[in-house]
Amino acid sequence: MSSVSIPSRPLLTEGPIAKTLFFFSLPILFGNVLQSLNGSINAIWVGHYLGEAALTATANANTILFFLIGSIFGVGMAATILVGQSMGARDVDQAKRVVGTSVTFFVGLSLLVALLGFALSNQLMSWMHMPADALPLAVAYLRIIFLGVPFMFTYTFLMMVLRGAGDSKTPFIFLVVSVILDIALNPLLIFGWGPIPAMGIAGSATATLIAQVVSLFGLIAHLYRSKHFLCIHRGEGHYLRIDRVILGALIGKGIPMGLQMIVISLSMIFMISLVNRFGSQTAAAYGACFQLWNYIQMPAFAVGAAVSSMAAQNVGAKLWDRVSRTAVIGVAYNFLMTGGLVILIYLFNRGALGLFLPDDGDAIRIAQHLNAIVVWSFVFFGVTFVISGVVRSTGAVIPPLIILFISMWLLRIPFAYLLVDSWGADAIWWSFPLGALASMILSLAYYRLGNWKNAHMLKAGAAADTARDIAAIAPVAIVAE
Repeated sequence: MSSVSIPSRPLLTEGPIAKTLFFFSLPILFGNVLQSLNGSINAIWVGHYLGEAALTATANANTILFFLIGSIFGVGMAATILVGQSMGARDVDQAKRVVGTSVTFFVGLSLLVALLGFALSNQLMSWMHMPADALPLAVAYLRIIFLGVPFMFTYTFLMMVLRGAGDSKTPFIFLVVSVILDIALNPLLIFGWGPIPAMGIAGSATATLIAQVVSLFGLIAHLYRSKHFLCIHRGEGHYLRIDRVILGALIGKGIPMGLQMIVISLSMIFMISLVNRFGSQTAAAYGACFQLWNYIQMPAFAVGAAVSSMAAQNVGAKLWDRVSRTAVIGVAYNFLMTGGLVILIYLFNRGALGLFLPDDGDAIRIAQHLNAIVVWSFVFFGVTFVISGVVRSTGAVIPPLIILFISMWLLRIPFAYLLVDSWGADAIWWSFPLGALASMILSLAYYRLGNWKNAHMLKAGAAADTARDIAAIAPVAIVAE
């Protein structure tokens, strides 16, 4: 073990689990809510002042943005788990080697994605069957989003690493700064003022870009000023050299975890391409509902992220009883928080949708019907996310990917595609509960029957574990199909 000093703050291996998980989750939850609020405020400006075509453009472009986040989610999550396990084992030197290797790999990846995405923005929107009136707007918006990818990726990566080290407060503070800047800059850049020209929909994306750049450099400056134990200083350049074992874990474990998000985002892209066939009114309704769904999913994302960091530290400390109790408490929190939001949406469905859509149009009627079918299924999705966070903390990353692929691509998408001609848009809406229920059943079955506790992040033998895990969930998968 390294001579580097252990941080003074309590680790996630200590204290009562329910209380520790709750207070560790809160900054993540509030941060997610702030991000969704930021996106919703931007959508209000765009939808009410730039029109339904502009809102359709941002809905489609934001689907690509979710895909981009998914493309780096795996590497960031692998780094989070490795840092968490290192902290649980009280090995800060290994944690810094994880950070250094990740940064070197991460910067190159983000630059590549930005260059390719900027060049292919028009083709991406065309492949998604973007309505003709919204296509130029979506391309202008998406190109600026791609310019910000290196900053967005780095910012996301730093937040995930800090959470793996047991710090969810610092990322939240700088997220607040980012959101405030974005909200303040949006109307200024959309409509212009004085010497600042009116940029329209491109102004909304530019505001987000500026806010992320300022917050990223502010966070980096704070970490070095506070002498954070994971910072790499002069004379520690060896940490930035690629460690092959760690890189192998980042890629070998990170790719399957990233593919989980990509499986979800690709299914969303496929779904929105089906939605777009019904015209701008239905697409606008879907975009408005998507804004509300962001809020509904926030507790599941927050609890799942907190559970993963807590479980990783306890795996590193070999405290398996705490890992199991963390899973149970995480699922209970999901039912409490996600279920509460679902009830609120049912009670105030039209009023909430009216924030994004004109009250006298067809879009709000379509959106009400859509929400009534879909929103309850996010409780099931939350269970899947929490359980996946626990099993991934050991390095068992393939079975959660298989479960998502079955629920999304073998159940949800065929259901929607095959029935859309006879059921209309309802086939798309009902496919959401079907996929969510299937993924929850499969995830719980794997948690009970799988060999996930014997998986490893940095050691050999994961292939054999994975084979046994797949065999464990195969009978349940057959039943679900």
